[in-house]
Amino acid sequence: MNMENLGRYIMLAGMALLFVGGAIFLAGKFGLPLGRLPGDIRIEGQHGSFYFPLTSSILVSVLLTILLNLLGRFLKK
Repeated sequence: MNMENLGRYIMLAGMALLFVGGAIFLAGKFGLPLGRLPGDIRIEGQHGSFYFPLTSSILVSVLLTILLNLLGRFLKK
């Protein structure tokens, strides 16, 4: 792998992070309940708390899988 390819991959990763960050920002701005869905695990005790967004993670995973499959099909043509 030469330096040009490495630079392209780093720029693509940066654009992907920018897109994901923007999507999360807009989700919060419009009041989408990601992180507060039924099935998200939240345990609060006297000495700390534990939070695992299980349902939100599954939903985001399914949406990204569909999006990337569609993108892959369009790019192969």
